[in-house]
Amino acid sequence: MQSMEEMIQAAQKAAETIQTQMNEMQAKLDGIEVQGQSGGGLVKVHATAKGRILRVEIDESLMKPEEKQMVEDLVTAAFNDARDKADRVSGEEMKKMQGGMGLPPGFNLPGMG
Repeated sequence: MQSMEEMIQAAQKAAETIQTQMNEMQAKLDGIEVQGQSGGGLVKVHATAKGRILRVEIDESLMKPEEKQMVEDLVTAAFNDARDKADRVSGEEMKKMQGGMGLPPGFNLPGMG
């Protein structure tokens, strides 16, 4: 039977392992790119699965002063599409990581869910 000190050391080691894996996951998510789009692809937003916006592409056909409001609406929709996709990819990657740790489905790690 393990002593209390050995159990505490094992728990600390497990916590350190989880923290390391969480840091690795955050770095991995920041390296995965998703693309949101709107207007049938006229506006595209590229973001990381962590939600960092990388770039915005706007088709030249939309660059007319009278189309300003529509372009703004399309950019907003593309941002939201990219964010939704980033959230979905992030959730899938977290499930993979948690499964690898033997954690039950739906278990939220602090700072990760």
